[in-house]
Amino acid sequence: MTLRIKDVSKRFGGVHAVEECTLGVQDGTITGLIGPNGAGKTTLFNLITGFLHPDGGEIHLNGERLDGLPAHATVRRGVVKTWQIPREFENITVLENLMLAAKDNPGESIWNVVFRPFRVRKREREVQEKAQEILEFLELDHLATELAGNLSGGQKKLLELGRALMTDPTHLLLDEPVAGVNRVLAEKLLDRLDQLREQGMTIFLIEHDMDVVMSRCDVVIAMHNGRKLAEGTPTEIKANDDVIESYLGG
Repeated sequence: MTLRIKDVSKRFGGVHAVEECTLGVQDGTITGLIGPNGAGKTTLFNLITGFLHPDGGEIHLNGERLDGLPAHATVRRGVVKTWQIPREFENITVLENLMLAAKDNPGESIWNVVFRPFRVRKREREVQEKAQEILEFLELDHLATELAGNLSGGQKKLLELGRALMTDPTHLLLDEPVAGVNRVLAEKLLDRLDQLREQGMTIFLIEHDMDVVMSRCDVVIAMHNGRKLAEGTPTEIKANDDVIESYLGG
């Protein structure tokens, strides 16, 4: 287990969004995070990925502390988050959206553009090839030249996943990946997550669709009032009285 959250807290004024939360995510699993609205799930994801900084506690990845690092630094360490509402660049193509997400692009430096143009062109070819491969993996390659703003909601969710994959993550955090997605595209996205897990990626996802959680997750963690309430297999969580009372309903 390489991702560990220990006694993490985050307050917004007088509201304790996350309070002394302790949990861990096992390598190579799809772990679901469930709980009622306001339980602290999205806040916890933002703390792990550097979009927010905790008021207390520690977050460790492979023994290295992540808490306090900015988001771009957590990405470089392999921890990447997608958003519940996709944030595509709508006026550029699907392929260009993926290429923008690549790490270590020498074209971002004016020095390289002027004095190392061959290196820049070589890297751009590599990035484009990688983006094409990811689009094929997601079955979006036929939309490579389409403006991202023209995609359907489900296709935008796949594009969001593709942009995350361009950063070579080891730990992928997904905030409601199938919310608002039609069943066909949702199944496609979930199948891709299964394949990524089989390739060794660790996936941590927030999801309210209990059919998805119970059928696709190896481990389920329930949150309530900013803390971990329970953890177990889908079968164990489904039968947990505390979870039933706080979230699932009788």
